Amino acid sequence: MKTVIVTGSTSGIGLGIAENFAINGFNVVLNGLGDDKEIEATRARLDTMGAGEVIFHGANMLEPDEIADLVKTTEEKFGAIDILIPNAGIQHVEKIEDFPPAKWDAIIGINLSSAFHLIRAAMPGMKKRRFGRVISIASAHGLVASPYKSAYVAAKHGMLGLIKTVALEGAEFGVTANAICPGYVETPLVAGQIADTAKARDMSEEDVINEVILKAQPTKQFVQVGQIAALALYLASEQAAQITGAALPMDGGWTAQ
Repeated sequence: MKTVIVTGSTSGIGLGIAENFAINGFNVVLNGLGDDKEIEATRARLDTMGAGEVIFHGANMLEPDEIADLVKTTEEKFGAIDILIPNAGIQHVEKIEDFPPAKWDAIIGINLSSAFHLIRAAMPGMKKRRFGRVISIASAHGLVASPYKSAYVAAKHGMLGLIKTVALEGAEFGVTANAICPGYVETPLVAGQIADTAKARDMSEEDVINEVILKAQPTKQFVQVGQIAALALYLASEQAAQITGAALPMDGGWTAQ
């Protein structure tokens, strides 16, 4: 039975990925922020979904020692880490001259550096067992830029460089590394942004979706969490053993333009 760590998995994309792996019989290690009782309810729900066991580890993604303990605890509990899914991320939107340095540091730390610390701690075990899958949840912003998102775009571009390097270092050890690059995804967080934008701009929510949020996505459709989760599960499989070092867009054609 294989084991997966999914960071930022108490809500949104990470939770959807964790659910899919749980349903398919993996041991799953959840990580993220939220109310303790709600997190435990989520853990217990996922624990009933499949043959594997689901646990939670509250490592702060800004603390390398806590990330190392996440890896150590998982290896001690389940014997091995087979799949790493760095997904944790935050966002802040501001023009660069007004961008708070503390926000820059936090976004680089959580969106990029945490993945480095996670992979660094898990790589020795993966190489020793000659199997591993690193599946980063990056973004279309790892491939293209948008204004007012300097830290996020920098972090996601950096993530693709990290993934390519890990792919090369792991290639002879059965360890693959890939990045999924979603466009706008239909999540509760995005739904809240739509409502706020509609109010701020005196627009209908439908107009916000079509003229603001999905303007860059030619399909004019949101990416679904389940679609990302399905691709992650495939990349974790033996069938995907020769896919490595790839940035895989799932963005409705955004980066094809």
